[in-house]
Order: sequence, then C-alpha cells, then structure tokens
Amino acid sequence: MKLIGAIIRPAKLREVKPALQEIGVEEIMETEVISHCTKTMEAVSYRGAEYVVDFIKKIRVEIVAADEVVNKVVKTVGSIAGAERREDCRIFVLTSIDAF
Repeated sequence: MKLIGAIIRPAKLREVKPALQEIGVEEIMETEVISHCTKTMEAVSYRGAEYVVDFIKKIRVEIVAADEVVNKVVKTVGSIAGAERREDCRIFVLTSIDAF
C-alpha cells in the first residue's frame, strides 16, 4: 500500500475527483493548505498601503492505494492538475503503514 499525496489548485479538484473515481479510487482525503511561492509574488494595494502576497491557497489530496494502481493514480492526477505550469501540481508517493 502507498500513500499518494498531491497538492493542486482548487479549481482542478472538480476534474480530479471524477477521474479518480473512474479508475477505481473509492476514498479521497482533501485538506485546504496554503503554499508559499516566491515566483508568483504579487503586490496588492489595501487601504493605500501595498502588501506583497506570496501565499497561495491550494488543496492537498491524499489517496491510499494498492501498489498496482499507484502509477495509474499518479498519471491521472498529473495529467489533469499539472497540465499548465509545473507549480500547479506536486505529487509525492510514500510507503503506507497499515495500523490495524
């Protein structure tokens, strides 16, 4: 068993969830996260003062999958969520430990 985690843009979650269900993934855990990125910093003005915004809201999706389907899950998430820019999608695979 492996734990597959992906940090994606919130807009891509609507496309990723049905695609994962199509390949047989039954359970998905979602968490809202904030990513720090120095490449996409932008200055915004609020009440006359300028602030640099370098935090981006993203979604962390976690899936526990059998070893046989790990590549299929990674390819599915990567093709949908990471199609535009490299920083749009980060995928990591960890060995899962069965607790029960």
